[in-house]
Amino acid sequence: MLRENHGGAEIECSLLFADVRGSTGLAEQMPPKEFNRLMGWFFDVAADILVSHDAFVDKFVGDEIVGIFVPAIATDGHAKQAVAAATVLMERTRREKVGGRSIAIGAGVSTGIAYVGSIGTGMDTELTAMGDLVNTTARLASAAAAGEILVTAAAATAAGLPGSLERRSLQLKGKSAPTEVSVLALPGPE
Repeated sequence: MLRENHGGAEIECSLLFADVRGSTGLAEQMPPKEFNRLMGWFFDVAADILVSHDAFVDKFVGDEIVGIFVPAIATDGHAKQAVAAATVLMERTRREKVGGRSIAIGAGVSTGIAYVGSIGTGMDTELTAMGDLVNTTARLASAAAAGEILVTAAAATAAGLPGSLERRSLQLKGKSAPTEVSVLALPGPE
């Protein structure tokens, strides 16, 4: 369908990137089959949570999941849905164990304008988001410590987050200006 109906639009949306912390060390300590099981569990849980919060799963990248929250699915409350999904995912991965192990994640949430639509040609056509918003969210997820959700100022405002949250000004890799964020911090694995 994407190949036949190639296109998209610049729209306001919210993005969530959630990244497993310490996955290289975990992989080093575990047999590959056990590591695959752990990561498979993470991707299954994360995908279920994203979909239940009205996102679509954009992709799995290494040890990271990317979710896109668009108004057509998540309504105008897409930022609130993205923050809620990140929080539920953080809590669940902290609480539950697979093979006796829990995992820690860090996440980034942004709201703004992105191109959402099909990219690529032929069999390589995908539905995704493109633009600075995507790069910013990816950098936030990388900068988040285990148990942290870094939320851009625009997403925090749109989600109605309290002004009493910790705020940081981050110089993200490749960005020309600092990015202002609110920090939602949850404890790491139990």
